[in-house]
Amino acid sequence: QVQLVESGGGLVQAGGSLRLSCAASGRTFSSYVMGWFRQAPGKERDFVAAISTRGDGTYYADSVKGRFTTSRDNAKNTVYLQMNKLKPEDTAVYYCAFGPTGTTSYLQLASRYSYDYWGRGTQVTVSS
Repeated sequence: QVQLVESGGGLVQAGGSLRLSCAASGRTFSSYVMGWFRQAPGKERDFVAAISTRGDGTYYADSVKGRFTTSRDNAKNTVYLQMNKLKPEDTAVYYCAFGPTGTTSYLQLASRYSYDYWGRGTQVTVSS
């Protein structure tokens, strides 16, 4: 059974930091690009970041570039999202997802339709 479980969300003041984790099981984790998305109330689920299978390629939405960093530990089947300098507009439910198995374009990585299994999400709330 394929499973993704996010953790690490919470309430933080603007300018603060959080580190999200996503533990994966049921697949050969190291074979898949992993992605992070977020969804605020009443809005679409938006791309945040993605990381290549070996972790040597990372991709970010413009809104988080320079503040967020994604990484992975294939030995632990876990992907991370370090979020610094958080802003109130970062408030959302954050999801991780299994992506493609091969090299693909940024446009594909940023599309939710390129991901097939999703976690249940973790809430991040940034107060002003």
